[in-house]
Amino acid sequence: MFHPRRTRTRTRILRALLLPLTAGLVLTALPDRTATAASTLTNGGFETGGSGTATPAGWSEHGATGASYTESGGRDGGHRLSHWSSSAYKVETYQHLSGLPDGDHRLTAWVRSGGGQNAAHLALKNCGGAEQRTALPVSASDWIRIVVPVRVTNNRCTVSVTSDANAGDWINVDDLSLTPGTAGLAVRGTDVSSLPKSEDRGGVYRTASGTAGDGLAILRSAGMNYARLKVWVDPADGYNDKARLLATAKRVKDRGMKLLVDFHYSDTWADPGRQTKPAAWAGHSYGRLRTDVYRHTYDVLDALEAQGTTADMVQVGNEINGGMLWDEGSTDNWTQLAGLLNSGYDAVKAVDPSTTVALHLAEGGDLDGTRRWFDNAVSRGVRFDAIGLSYYGYWHGTLHDFQTTLDDAAARYGKPVFLAETAYPFRLDSEDAHENIIDLPGELVPGYPATPAGQTRWMNDVASIVEAVPNGRGLGVFAWEATWTARAGNGWDPADPSSGNGWENQALFGYDDRALPAMSWFGHR
Repeated sequence: MFHPRRTRTRTRILRALLLPLTAGLVLTALPDRTATAASTLTNGGFETGGSGTATPAGWSEHGATGASYTESGGRDGGHRLSHWSSSAYKVETYQHLSGLPDGDHRLTAWVRSGGGQNAAHLALKNCGGAEQRTALPVSASDWIRIVVPVRVTNNRCTVSVTSDANAGDWINVDDLSLTPGTAGLAVRGTDVSSLPKSEDRGGVYRTASGTAGDGLAILRSAGMNYARLKVWVDPADGYNDKARLLATAKRVKDRGMKLLVDFHYSDTWADPGRQTKPAAWAGHSYGRLRTDVYRHTYDVLDALEAQGTTADMVQVGNEINGGMLWDEGSTDNWTQLAGLLNSGYDAVKAVDPSTTVALHLAEGGDLDGTRRWFDNAVSRGVRFDAIGLSYYGYWHGTLHDFQTTLDDAAARYGKPVFLAETAYPFRLDSEDAHENIIDLPGELVPGYPATPAGQTRWMNDVASIVEAVPNGRGLGVFAWEATWTARAGNGWDPADPSSGNGWENQALFGYDDRALPAMSWFGHR
């Protein structure tokens, strides 16, 4: 396994002896060095000087300076910046820039981290406005690209790499560049399909301080700007049908949020393992199914528009890796699947041409599978505006796998991409009698504990990966089922009131019904 200490030089070891004297220093304001600052980032690849350079050329250090150094093993070139010490430490490696043109700038860097730090981030500061930071995701072997945007208003800026770390914690940083450009996420949302049934079964939602309130309003006040709602055709419990969708959509729009409608084309859950036709459509021919898809899609969206709550985005199908409306719409018959998808697309655009049509796959870390599916879709003339991927880190590969797949989809198909579903546990035990989907330490993603802090870090780090998609094609993130707390009668099976909920430990409200710290991710740029 990769370990950053193996390439330390003798100089590195000697300097580490000084760390106990400086590890406790607080990183106070940096000295003003504008007289020696350059107008472009110098030595962003840390190649000048080679391994063991105490202070990389063009950079300065502050705090426990012995913990900051260059070593071999760069992402692209031969060397990288590393922070590490055998003692707890706080260190900042920074570079002042002056003579910058005012306007929007974007810092891009490739990073690795073993995790465990109190804080490890890149920052742009002293730029004339608020400091901007991006935390380093936990990735012990693969490099992850992150970005930090800022608006320069005083022709100056400081690029900063900071660690507040425990003994043995480490980071690697390489290939930094500062260029004109912006970043940020247009979509900071969550699926709240479970909310109406939860409320009807006595579900309570509270602010972090304990005040009871409307669950949507609490999420909105935290910064949520987009709601995702699924719609089934004729569900057994009467929830997530057209009527319930219309009622919840009105609440969403009344709070100034946008709306994504997720068509399952089923009476129950549709996902990679099941795409069961609605009972009312059973026995229909393929041609009739195309008409069913069009009419159902049009009917739901037209009703939303008529009440003044037009859908801003629509998913034609949910996690359709294997197709939809089996068996006629299976990927075993791509020509028929393409026809069904285009029927949905045409219905969406007939109601409102400005509504974004997304196609949604699971397994967001599966590069080959995603390529194969969309290559088939494109070759058969399937029309769509955006690509949504589900990515659950405990199932779908590493963060590097997710970034690789997301970046490739955006570039290969020239479409904006978004994280359609993700979640992470804030604890492992269950609040009801039903076993949780994730309930063992061995199921967790390394570096992300099942704690409120671990859940918060997960949400922010996947948001940072979407934000870093090149050419501004990363739309944003939907957390999955933020409001699906444990309530008797609101289980996973709409036909069985006694069924339980295996996801309440991944909601954004805790077992005390209070808003969890992970809601802070809605404040992501």
